[in-house]
Amino acid sequence: MKEDRIQQVLEIENQAREIHEAAVREAEQLIKQADQEAQDLIEKANNEAQEEARRLIANAQAKEEIERILAEAEDKVKHSKDLAKGNLDGAVGYVLDRVAGRE
Repeated sequence: MKEDRIQQVLEIENQAREIHEAAVREAEQLIKQADQEAQDLIEKANNEAQEEARRLIANAQAKEEIERILAEAEDKVKHSKDLAKGNLDGAVGYVLDRVAGRE
């Protein structure tokens, strides 16, 4: 009877050891899996951040180009208005001279 009990205790200890070893292996696997998932998330976040940075830089450059083009257009409009004003003054003078009979 004692041998049976000793055999049962040894068998229970063996099962407990196997369960413990399986739990340790599973824990190690979960740690590796969590580490890999964390690395994947870090890489994905890094890639997204780089893409966002590229997009922001492109938008900033586009805005600068738009502002430059608008400034050039405003300069051209001002120049055209100045020319038109000068031509208008000359045209009014010409018409007045014609009406007055000076030409």
